[in-house]
Amino acid sequence: MITYLIIGTTAVVSFICFDRRYLFNRLSFNSYAIFRYKEWYRVITHGFVHADMMHLFVNMFTFWSFGSLMEHIFGAAGFGMWRYFGLYFGGMVFASLYDLFKYRDNIYYQSIGASGAVSAVLFSSIFFNPWGKIYLFAVIPVPGIIFGVVYLLYCQYMARQSAGNINHNAHFYGALYGLLYPIFLQPSLFKVFISQLTSFF
Repeated sequence: MITYLIIGTTAVVSFICFDRRYLFNRLSFNSYAIFRYKEWYRVITHGFVHADMMHLFVNMFTFWSFGSLMEHIFGAAGFGMWRYFGLYFGGMVFASLYDLFKYRDNIYYQSIGASGAVSAVLFSSIFFNPWGKIYLFAVIPVPGIIFGVVYLLYCQYMARQSAGNINHNAHFYGALYGLLYPIFLQPSLFKVFISQLTSFF
């Protein structure tokens, strides 16, 4: 239910911002504006804004694919609704921290999209089921833990290249948050993760 609420809200805000550039700029992540004008809301609102339909679809489809599962797992584990919000929005905030300080003096730097939050949800699902299959390009089955390692290495490599408009830093730190968040909630889960990880051998 929460997953669908977030997807619906994100879709509505994104659609509105497609045709309203002023609102698009007002909600986007801009470190300079955050520090200079104390517009801290941008750390969250940028996750509701997307560049175009494809950007929105990819993020929300991925979130839907893993979010419903994680919402169920959090409910079954007794973590509750607010801790699920903590996974999504905490991932969004944590994924932004690196760029928040790196670009604090760059008035032109701008970032949008829920990629950091979605990465957190995806990697949290890998934490709970490391050998579960993730379908690359919706066709090729890859064990989650293998996908996760390759994905993190790829993000780090692409972030160093500084090419394109994709915020690879947000992907990386969002993913890292998703792996660590369940341990923060219940430290004993780390042993469960290791047990599942080694069960393959």
